[in-house]
Amino acid sequence: MTTPSPDGDAELLEHVLLEGRATMRRLQDARALVRDVTGRAESPDRAMRAVADGRGEIVELHFDPRVMRLDREALGRQVTAVLRAAQRDAEARTREIMDAALAETADVPAPLDDRFVRDRVERIARDLL
Repeated sequence: MTTPSPDGDAELLEHVLLEGRATMRRLQDARALVRDVTGRAESPDRAMRAVADGRGEIVELHFDPRVMRLDREALGRQVTAVLRAAQRDAEARTREIMDAALAETADVPAPLDDRFVRDRVERIARDLL
């Protein structure tokens, strides 16, 4: 980071503060959107449906009575496939939200590094002498 002139310090700090606040708002908005994410999936015959939340937790599982015709191995495979598909859908939706939020925060100014702060302290000390 190039150290700007001390004359612009107030404007620079104000810009960093405003951008930081805007970034936090965007990330909080993304977090709220993720809380509302639902991933959905159903079996090919529509006899089974699952819903997962933004964390991948299964929040709903529905069986049509037709699933009782399946043997237990087929039922287990189908349940597993539907649950995983719902979780993948939720994960993809969450990833889209987070990727968009991160893209919106790409213009965040670089943090003030120790060189910047040290330079300012040294200039102030010289001015006091």
